[in-house]
Amino acid sequence: MAQAAPMPMCPMAETCRSMMEKPFSGLMMIFSGIAFIVLGVVIAVWPSILPWLVAAAFILMGAVMLVMVNFMRGIGARLRRT
Repeated sequence: MAQAAPMPMCPMAETCRSMMEKPFSGLMMIFSGIAFIVLGVVIAVWPSILPWLVAAAFILMGAVMLVMVNFMRGIGARLRRT
């Protein structure tokens, strides 16, 4: 009887494996977890800061989107030239 070929690893498992092989990614997850906990405590103690944090997040996300659009348009222009 023929031996079955091993199943390929799913993309999520490959991503998790590569993240755990790099010590920096684990450290980033620890820092972001601590930041979320601190942010939650600050919001619980001082709830009037929440609208300011939401506004700052929207402004930051908008700026990141504009940078990404500029980057993607640059790549598109380079691809059209070649």
